[in-house]
Amino acid sequence: MRRTVLIGLDGATHTVLEPLLAAGHMPFLNEFLLGGVRATLLSTPHALTPPAWTSMITGRTPGHHGIFDFIRAAETPDGFYFTLNMSHDVRCETLWSRASRQGRTVAFLNFPVSCPPEPINGYCVPGFVHWRHLRQSVHPRGFFDALNSIDGFDAKALSFDMNEELKSIQYLAPDEYEPWIRHNMRRERHLFRIVRHILTHDPTDLTAVIFDGVDKLQHLCWRFLDPQLVPSDPTPWERRIRTLCLEYFQQLDGFVSSIVNLAGDEAQVFVASDHGFGPTTDVFFANAWLAREGYLSWTVEAARSPVVSISADRIKNHVVGIDWRKTVAYALTPSSNGIYIRRSAGPGQPGVTGDRYEPFRRELIAKLLALTHPKTGGQLVHRALTREEAFPGEANAAAPDVTLIMADYSFLSVLPSDGIVQRRPEPWGTHYPEGVFIARGAGLEAGRAVAPLAIVDVAPTLLYSLGLPVDLEMEGRLPENIFRPDFLDAHPPAYEGQSRSARNTQDVTIDLSDAPSREAEAAVLDHLRALGYLAS
Repeated sequence: MRRTVLIGLDGATHTVLEPLLAAGHMPFLNEFLLGGVRATLLSTPHALTPPAWTSMITGRTPGHHGIFDFIRAAETPDGFYFTLNMSHDVRCETLWSRASRQGRTVAFLNFPVSCPPEPINGYCVPGFVHWRHLRQSVHPRGFFDALNSIDGFDAKALSFDMNEELKSIQYLAPDEYEPWIRHNMRRERHLFRIVRHILTHDPTDLTAVIFDGVDKLQHLCWRFLDPQLVPSDPTPWERRIRTLCLEYFQQLDGFVSSIVNLAGDEAQVFVASDHGFGPTTDVFFANAWLAREGYLSWTVEAARSPVVSISADRIKNHVVGIDWRKTVAYALTPSSNGIYIRRSAGPGQPGVTGDRYEPFRRELIAKLLALTHPKTGGQLVHRALTREEAFPGEANAAAPDVTLIMADYSFLSVLPSDGIVQRRPEPWGTHYPEGVFIARGAGLEAGRAVAPLAIVDVAPTLLYSLGLPVDLEMEGRLPENIFRPDFLDAHPPAYEGQSRSARNTQDVTIDLSDAPSREAEAAVLDHLRALGYLAS
């Protein structure tokens, strides 16, 4: 049977890749692209890692699969209680489950929202798991011992390190850049060792891996990667950091080359990103604006200590600083780019009454769209989408009431501030909606660019590659134009009309005894705070 491989490059963008390919820094990927079919891959309405990857591997949009952020929050009288989104929170069937129940073997590595692992026919090493909890989080249970038998493998190096991850959102001292970049390179070498081990010793029908260092380097080192920003007359230090960034992408090129060669000539290999990347220069303090408009109130302590810079000592649990008795609208996490409207539980209770909800939301959106940049005069918020517009579907109750698409696609800040907009000390990398899609192999078109695809189109494409029927209930559709006509004639696509997308106890049972402990969950939540996704 033909093998299918998905190589995920978190945050990969044509803006960075194409100049690297043209300059000869990624020779294999350049050859791969020229010999395959390529397209822009459009992300979810708000381009964020968990909902985007989940859409890619379910073929469903966030309004159906129910993942909108790294976390989900439950309101309490005093604020909010955060819990980490986990695999059993995904309300639609994944590729891994579909393939497994139809007799295919799978391996998926470093995917978000994949812990605890589903009872799949194959291997799983989930992403966002601390090394102390990796043994209990991999599938099958004995696979951790197999990992430790791999020459040179070190679970500590594979897992995230809090001190190192924190650096991806900080303005590092010059002497900290090099060790941080090398840390990410070392981590991905261990991830590659796992892929190589599986493809060599027990190759699966579908093998999928995410290399997420692309995203991390582009956040911190955007000015060394964007051709428009690379210094024309660099200092010795700037030259060194640029060189290290190139070394990272050269190493990644070697990983892609090895994976493709190990998969074999008959394999179909797909390279895709969850979103693209681009520059941002400003920070919008959403809660500070809501406070100015009278929708949110700070406690006395929070109001006395406004943010004057984006730095490590400001990464804290910001919800403590909100006076919930007087707040009707708030931004909960930077990662969601969303504003939530509190619904009143009854007379005299804080929030907006049911009959006032729609007029209030329309008023809020109108004010947001009218915001202008204090220096340029340009529009600050490009779009303000209602929950129904951004995330239609039966699972959208947990989505923000309003999702903001900023003019430069930046993440907002949820912290108090004297100013509504602050200039960043230097251009930063942020998530843009245009990702990459490249495919090559048996039956695929060669040397062809096609119209943009949606991220939900990847799941039906991989199902077809595996010889499995495509679920008609998926929002994603099979892009037949990426395959050769003779291949389609020899392998006509099959479709199934009865969906098993919505999970129930007959479909998927996840062993919650393998779920991370409260200690493990707390470690990941701390990790996300360090990355700036929960408070910045």
